[in-house]
Amino acid sequence: MTSYEGRPLPRPHEDVDDQGLAFDIATMTTRMTSRGVGRRRALGLLGLGATGLTLAACGADDTTTGSSASSSTSATTASTTSLTEIPDETAGPYPGDGSNGPDVLEQSGVVRSDIRSSFGSSTTTAEGVPMTLTLDVVDLAGGNVPFEGVAVYVWHCNRDGEYSLYSSDIADENYLRGVQVADADGKVTFTSIYPACYDGRWPHVHFEVYPSVDEISDVANCIATSQVALPADACTTVYATSGYEASVTNFAKVSLDTDNVFGDDGGASQTPTYEGDPTTGYTLTLTVGVDTTTEPTAGTMAGMGSDSSGHPAPGAGGTPPSGAPGSAAA
Repeated sequence: MTSYEGRPLPRPHEDVDDQGLAFDIATMTTRMTSRGVGRRRALGLLGLGATGLTLAACGADDTTTGSSASSSTSATTASTTSLTEIPDETAGPYPGDGSNGPDVLEQSGVVRSDIRSSFGSSTTTAEGVPMTLTLDVVDLAGGNVPFEGVAVYVWHCNRDGEYSLYSSDIADENYLRGVQVADADGKVTFTSIYPACYDGRWPHVHFEVYPSVDEISDVANCIATSQVALPADACTTVYATSGYEASVTNFAKVSLDTDNVFGDDGGASQTPTYEGDPTTGYTLTLTVGVDTTTEPTAGTMAGMGSDSSGHPAPGAGGTPPSGAPGSAAA
């Protein structure tokens, strides 16, 4: 085993219990911060204080060697730093929440954990490398506690870079969209497929958070809108598999630092921890801080216009590859 809970092992040929004190500290603080406890408070509860912070930092440095380390480091950062509100991001031109055309949130069957297939009049299943995404939602205004009961709507493109309900050849599909209600631990989990990388954007997953499942039919009730930045190493590996050929070229042209959504901080607070491989699939986990005392500033790109295929109008981000979205903020 070379990784544990999405982090590389400093001693890959030894058991998890034998990875050293710094790795143990990082593991314990990650678990505590994922439940809404600030990192410094977590270290204080462990009786480690500033010394623990130093050791944990050293442990992180020890595990980041080689070209694959940068992704793992960035994936761990969001879990091991003090929790802050998830950045507000655009929902893009393909939200399917009624703000820009179709509204899947009014359809019976949208509340589900497995979003790989369409529901209703179609049962088509999106093909691709398996992916399980878990979001740990934390109520910052309520004292950094699990945000039980909130409804989280997730959507993303397929392995061809197309969005159901919008792209011309899958306008009658509603797959890769779904809602889950956070449990007592603030968790929602979705079974899906790994999205493509289309021209102009870093690979990503969109999500909106609503106060309850009864309030998802009106996008005005949304209390948080953001995006998940998919881990670089996982993207490279997935896009080398059959079916993702177009993503190889597109991915080579983008970076987290220049992406117009994640570029502010290189996706530091929006990149999940992960583990897995293309055969068994990937498991991604991200802690999402939601502060209901702040005014949401994000939203969709409704009104920007689109062409006959459901793509943004010219000038919205360049010419899209065949059948794929073209907005630089999709």
